[in-house]
Amino acid sequence: MNDQAFMARALQLAQLGLCTTDPNPRVGSVVVRDGVIVGEGVHWWAGEAHAEVNALRAAGERARGATVYVTLEPCSHHGRTPPCVDALIAAGVARVVVGMEDPNPRVAGGGVERLRVAGIPVETGVLEPDVRALNPGFIRRMRSGRPWVRVKLASSLDGRTAMASGESKWITGPAARRDVQHWRARSGGILTGVGTVRADDPHLTVRLTPAEVAADMGMDFDAFPQLGAAAIRQPLRVVIDSKLQTPVSARLLDGNPVLVLTAQDRLDSEHAEALRGAGARLESVPLRDEGRLDLSAVVERLGALEVNELHVEAGAGLAGALARWGLVDEWLFYLAPCLMGSAARPLLDWPVQHMAERAELDVFAVDRVGDALRLRAYPLPAADSV
Repeated sequence: MNDQAFMARALQLAQLGLCTTDPNPRVGSVVVRDGVIVGEGVHWWAGEAHAEVNALRAAGERARGATVYVTLEPCSHHGRTPPCVDALIAAGVARVVVGMEDPNPRVAGGGVERLRVAGIPVETGVLEPDVRALNPGFIRRMRSGRPWVRVKLASSLDGRTAMASGESKWITGPAARRDVQHWRARSGGILTGVGTVRADDPHLTVRLTPAEVAADMGMDFDAFPQLGAAAIRQPLRVVIDSKLQTPVSARLLDGNPVLVLTAQDRLDSEHAEALRGAGARLESVPLRDEGRLDLSAVVERLGALEVNELHVEAGAGLAGALARWGLVDEWLFYLAPCLMGSAARPLLDWPVQHMAERAELDVFAVDRVGDALRLRAYPLPAADSV
């Protein structure tokens, strides 16, 4: 096996932390001696051992003189855990192969440099595009301070999301709705608007078990008992609500984290106190554009709260506003095999008058999910690559 094959295994391991590692990146590692893997490691949860440390522990004395493959540059600073480069040096490894340098300014090449100063050869950039694809939110947040914004929309083939009356259940079938659960599970936050809360009264929770997540990734759940000890981390639910109209009886006020973003002058009202009493956290965001919340400030605030990937499930108004403001990094479309007609509600509130103003997309993945098509696309000009 070559470097790419061993790094591919490390990447496969990294995926096991897809729904557990936030706000940290998903990282996997393998220790190889004489062409044989002698230790494997996953970073499972923030504050616990990193992947390469877990792999070294699994390898034990066999790590001395071995090559360590790790998807992200080993850390060289004291954060929630001690520096991983110290563990690699102490283990006496002979070589380290890194998928990509850590975009965290506190590391950013420092880990590689310390290993080289210690006399350990390091190779970087092996399967780097795959590492980037696994950690778009962490990379974006480290570089810009804001999360990767992924907007999910479900529509008929003629681009309609609800009947004129507002009826929308269900456009897509059970398979597509289950698939959405995985996108929720990997996200640090789920964003919606108060209109969706009032109309649909959603929970916006993740309703999967770790075993289901592992099985859907094609991983052997029984081989990784750590998954059995992990509950799915519920993302922070975030409601855009400039006039503070979220009902106290809303089902998303279920004990899991909820943040309601509103205007400053709404924070001292009786309704605000009632929402706090129901378990919501309230914060103000500056207003812009006819009394609407400044969505750039919203996204920046969620980056400050260490949200890596922001999953948006909202109506045409909020989804369209995010698009108009250039805040969408990725579109996630589910197209159901039906037609709903011209009176039904459109996919986006985004008035375009001329062909030259149309928004073009780079569709990079098309998959069949049950009876629906799932399209993933980047806006063009493409969002800054991760």
